[in-house]
Amino acid sequence: MSLPRVVDTIRLGLRSLAAHRLRSLLTALGIVLGVASVIVMLAIG
Repeated sequence: MSLPRVVDTIRLGLRSLAAHRLRSLLTALGIVLGVASVIVMLAIG
C-alpha cells in the first residue's frame, strides 16, 4: 500500500469514529471490561 492510501484510510477511520461517538465509546468500554475480566480471572487462579 502506498502512503497516501494509508493516510486516506486513517482519515476515513477517524471520521467514522467521530461520527459514531457513542458506538465507539461502548465498543471501547466492552473491550476494556473484557480484558479486565480475563486479568481478574487469571489473578484469581
